Amino acid sequence: MTIEAIHAGWDEIPRDYCRSLDPFVALSFAAAATRDLRIGTAVALLVQRDPITFAKEAATLDRASNGRLELGIGVGWLREEIRNHGTDPRTRVALQSERIQAVKKIWAEEQTEFHGKYVAFDPIRSWPKPVQRPHPPVWLGGWGPSTHERILDHANGWMAPTMLGVEELQKGIGELNLLAAQMGKATVPVTATILAPQPGDIERRADLGVHRVLLGLPVESRDTTLRTLDRLAALAA
Repeated sequence: MTIEAIHAGWDEIPRDYCRSLDPFVALSFAAAATRDLRIGTAVALLVQRDPITFAKEAATLDRASNGRLELGIGVGWLREEIRNHGTDPRTRVALQSERIQAVKKIWAEEQTEFHGKYVAFDPIRSWPKPVQRPHPPVWLGGWGPSTHERILDHANGWMAPTMLGVEELQKGIGELNLLAAQMGKATVPVTATILAPQPGDIERRADLGVHRVLLGLPVESRDTTLRTLDRLAALAA
């Protein structure tokens, strides 16, 4: 357990958190089994992934799905995990910003290079390029003033943290919109996530101006999962 998890009220790390599938491999199966369903990460930790490999994985999945990929990206919170991937937790925010910039350059340019404080590589060529141009939508996760600024600088929208209640979500949307006005930028859409949705939860977030709501689907047996999907479909109807 970490101090952050204890402060969040957790007694232990959730089982599903420790046993999740690799997102890009799992999403390739979802893409193959569907035609119109949007697929995405919520969120992928770019600070724990090589940016050149990440750019190729995401572009490949966007092309294989015919342009259906949405990329939720976060900096992570579990410091021990971040360190195990060779990243200093204290610099992960700056690292994320540079990696997002580098990945976008790889997607956009025939040949590219990048020379920053945390990310540096000589001229490379990387294929395929994403179907969606200039790139798949990037949703930035996180909370607080610095997150809002990074969203407006590097992302297409805000992926609000799952633990935010309606009042906190309303506050965050207001702060994000205010900052956009101060920076002379357009407001961006917001995606909210509800792990255990109840009647009225989706409507309350829609009233705040939330663009899209993601609903939690616990890892269960096939029959239980199908019943849960039916219940979620009724809530979203």
